[in-house]
Amino acid sequence: WRRSVNRRANPPSTIETVELEHFLLDCWRVRRFDERVIELFHQGVVKGTAHSCVGQEAIAVGACAALEPQDFVVSHHRGHGHCIAKGADLTRMMAELMGRETGYCRGLGGSMHIAALDRGILGANGIVGAGMGLGTGAALSADMRGTDQVCLVFFGDGAANEGIFHEAFNLAALWKLPVIFFCENNQFGLSTAMSESTAIDRLSKRAAAYGAPGETIDGNDVEAVYQAVLRAAVRARSGAGPSFIEALTWRWGDHSMRANLPRYRSEAEEDEKRRGDPILRLEHRLRERQVSENALAVLKARAEAEIEAAIAVAREAPEPVMSLLEQAVMAPSPPAAKPEPGEASSRRVISMVEAIREAIDGEMALDDSVFVMGEDIGKIGGIFGCTRGLIDKYGPERL
Repeated sequence: WRRSVNRRANPPSTIETVELEHFLLDCWRVRRFDERVIELFHQGVVKGTAHSCVGQEAIAVGACAALEPQDFVVSHHRGHGHCIAKGADLTRMMAELMGRETGYCRGLGGSMHIAALDRGILGANGIVGAGMGLGTGAALSADMRGTDQVCLVFFGDGAANEGIFHEAFNLAALWKLPVIFFCENNQFGLSTAMSESTAIDRLSKRAAAYGAPGETIDGNDVEAVYQAVLRAAVRARSGAGPSFIEALTWRWGDHSMRANLPRYRSEAEEDEKRRGDPILRLEHRLRERQVSENALAVLKARAEAEIEAAIAVAREAPEPVMSLLEQAVMAPSPPAAKPEPGEASSRRVISMVEAIREAIDGEMALDDSVFVMGEDIGKIGGIFGCTRGLIDKYGPERL
């Protein structure tokens, strides 16, 4: 369904009907996936907890549709929609949530750790704001490798107040890295309203502090999301650096499926917000383009059938065995390694700083992809001298 034109250089001003139909199909996939996950969680089939993105479907679908297959996305704890929209396999996702060996993390990670590297999905994350650092690192990797990949980092309004937001944005702006910071502002960090935690009315204003563009959009309008990410992606690929998009939306459910929180939003407020249903809005737009009710129903039924098929297959998959555990938590052996110290009589007595310097030197010698980052470490070897002399040996591109 993707356009044949070069979207990188010529972002389209209009979206074809066939694309909007695909957007609707993906929106239904995301919604029915999470609605069924809620049911399976309460039945005890889904292991651990999970966080529903029902009500926020337009963000995942519009944003990921604006990316190229080789681009990266980094998700957060409410990430099922991002994974689905970027092309993750529904059956492997369901299997992971059910703790089955055929899941993306072989049933050991659960909802908040789904990653599909073949689709550029670098992982969801249960640590608030952590994806901003990981996504900036992925953008740095793309820059160092000379590709034209971009990284789209999803985070919530609560995470926007974490220190890593400023650290990551500053570094991305300083080095003009190809990263898009995308805030899904559903207006509550758990049960705390943004108005009670944030001193400004629009988070997008923060981009100006780093010399980057920032905009606030309607996160329930899939076309607005798509166009905003397209613009940011073109900027990132051109070498102009990061952008900040704040998408206003509303999560329909509680913070998580097991939260059982006291009511912190009024029923009247929730009813009003649900009237902005992104799926109903998209269906209305398709009707305006003369798409029939039958065609709309077919798309919903297709999504429903795909989700039910994924559930059926995942249920029959085996659970992980104990032998998986060691390889899941241990790093693979390096291709080569320095020998361990021998007998006590052959060991040297050196300072801790010297030991650290030798360890860094050894790793850099073994693996050309290892580089060291930090304040002053290249120019003067760091305040404690742990990297002193290494820039002469390995060059400024590695320190």
